[in-house]
Amino acid sequence: MAEEKFLAFKGLKQYDPGMGWAQVHQFGDASIGKEETPAIPQASSEVLHDPLLGELFEQLNRPAQDDLAQNWKVIAGSVSLLSQRMNQQRELRKRLSTIDVELDALRNTILKDLQEIQRSADQQLSMARLRAEVSSLAQARLASRLRNSPP
Repeated sequence: MAEEKFLAFKGLKQYDPGMGWAQVHQFGDASIGKEETPAIPQASSEVLHDPLLGELFEQLNRPAQDDLAQNWKVIAGSVSLLSQRMNQQRELRKRLSTIDVELDALRNTILKDLQEIQRSADQQLSMARLRAEVSSLAQARLASRLRNSPP
């Protein structure tokens, strides 16, 4: 093993992925610089073949599958989508109210124009009646003069 970075005590075991569990044999300053491969005792090989320990390591290496966390992620995504849709709805309502104001203004303009056209048509009709009356009166006078005039 490479240089140890912790204190070695008698009976202390160290786990090395390549070697498994092994006794730590480095005691004192004399053995700090040299590399030494610890021997795996019989007890540690029993630990390596322990199915419960293997299952524990599998569980530690496997990421935790939390159904609640997944459900919360789904809920958070749904809330985010709901928020976006509500913002979209608010913007559409603003646009709709703006369009409603424009429509009301256009309706008022059309009504004013129609009233103006009606007034103008009424004035033309009054003038046509007046002309008709004047023409009828002129015709009656002319006819009356022509009858009363000597031949």
